[in-house]
Amino acid sequence: MQQETQSTRNNDGLFAVGSPVTHWSVQSSNPVQYEIRACQNLLDPSNSTILEGASDRGAQRRFIVTDRVVDSLYGERIRAYFEHHGVEHRVLVLDDGETHKSMDAVLRVAEALDAFGIDRRREPVIAIGGGVLMDIVGFAASLYRRSTPFIRIPTTLIGLVDAGVGAKTGVNHNGHKNRLGTYFPADRTLLDRSFLVTLHERHISNGLAEILKMALIKDARLFDLLEHHGAHLLRTKLQSPAAMGPTPADVPVDQRLAARGLHLDPATEVVERAIQGMLEELQPNLWEKVLERVVDYGHTFSPTIEMNALPELLHGEAVAVDMALTTVLAERRGLVSAYQRERILSVMEQLGLPSWHPLCTPEVLTGALRDTVRHRDGKQRLPLPVGIGSAVFVNDVTEEELSAAAQALREHVAGVSR
Repeated sequence: MQQETQSTRNNDGLFAVGSPVTHWSVQSSNPVQYEIRACQNLLDPSNSTILEGASDRGAQRRFIVTDRVVDSLYGERIRAYFEHHGVEHRVLVLDDGETHKSMDAVLRVAEALDAFGIDRRREPVIAIGGGVLMDIVGFAASLYRRSTPFIRIPTTLIGLVDAGVGAKTGVNHNGHKNRLGTYFPADRTLLDRSFLVTLHERHISNGLAEILKMALIKDARLFDLLEHHGAHLLRTKLQSPAAMGPTPADVPVDQRLAARGLHLDPATEVVERAIQGMLEELQPNLWEKVLERVVDYGHTFSPTIEMNALPELLHGEAVAVDMALTTVLAERRGLVSAYQRERILSVMEQLGLPSWHPLCTPEVLTGALRDTVRHRDGKQRLPLPVGIGSAVFVNDVTEEELSAAAQALREHVAGVSR
């Protein structure tokens, strides 16, 4: 700490202060470290991973938050797991879905933590659910007693590769997506792909949209994997051959890795590359001080489209529409070839993702861009793909250009559907 003042030493060796102190400058740092770990069969009673790191006293009580869908599928196993380990616990079940991602849900968690009498130093909150649930619990944990540790166990693909690996929390407010939130990473995120088996195929597509995002702006190899294996990954819900039985003849183990004596199946490589790429972008800019973020690709127009379309569109579906639009925008600027645009839209179709929505009107898109400019400190900072696997930021997209790109995309989609 620095203080601004005038002082001199008198004959007695004491300091005589001159003018009064009127300014202090405080500087500190807060190192952040959190763990993300791939696991298997987390709810197997013989697996103690969820309780790792707990002291003897701390391991005796846990507060778990989940949603209605997860509770209907795994509620009995969750309760049996903690009973098997002799852990006193309470399970709070919240309503699921984006329409319930609100401050009311956050306050419900806070009130339940009070009723449970949680020891925030020894008893981390455990969130078991999708991205919406983890955002709510993370936000509540960041506010409760000014910070209470929590553990994330994502049960959806979008939670595994996106919502579960970053530092942000948030809820929707006043008609805006994630308008209230904090930066507060979980102490640990435990990734278990076996949860994906119970997902509807549409929710697998939802998560694949965020994986496609990373492919388009960062990882051409990841795009190739989605192009060659996307339909199979969607059908098998990204389960490894060990979990699904023998690999089908039409989906061979990656030849490049096999030549090196490795046998990483496409599902595992796709998930690992998506998470690794996301973390490479997030880690040096965890608090988003730098506003030019390639991981914002697909998130310029999608928040407005998603909120206006609720509950029709899932998050990843809105992101896919945004990516299709900006791909056409990039093509019209000469950044993406017609062939590359066709490949991108074809992969979206393979992954079960939409490339168009009626809300892609000039009025909605212009309003979305204006809201994004406010969010990005007065500039568009709009990431556009350059070919497949790279990106550039632009600040000069006009309303006319945006309207023309939307019209071109609409005509293309209509032509394909005939």
